Amino acid sequence: MSGSMATAEASGSDGKGQEVETSVTYYRLEEVAKRNSLKELWLVIHGRVYDVTRFLNEHPGGEEVLLEQAGVDASESFEDVGHSSDAREMLKQYYIGDIHPSDLKPENGSKISREEDRIRSWSPFRTSWFSLKFMAACPSCAS
Repeated sequence: MSGSMATAEASGSDGKGQEVETSVTYYRLEEVAKRNSLKELWLVIHGRVYDVTRFLNEHPGGEEVLLEQAGVDASESFEDVGHSSDAREMLKQYYIGDIHPSDLKPENGSKISREEDRIRSWSPFRTSWFSLKFMAACPSCAS
């Protein structure tokens, strides 16, 4: 494959007995990483690539939130926020393809190193809302 994008054809059933041809465009992580500005902003969420450039001005959390996650795997941040089913449905319109399968393999790692990922998951600033409520309700349990 030359370049950072590939297209694969697949067929399946539409659930009504009809064969449906689908085409998936694959992007390499290095290609997604280049799309990290106000002019062009891509996110990766659960291995799927989204071009959210048109959504920047509409995002309830502000464009800064999206810019922080631009060009990298934003799955954890997306889930941590607890997006509604409406937000998840809206996201579908920005879908442009998937991360290339070879970039998803654990042995290849990703643009976010395993060490950086480990540090992010440990960070004391990433305390869940449930944990905060639990500690407030039961201070002796938290110590």
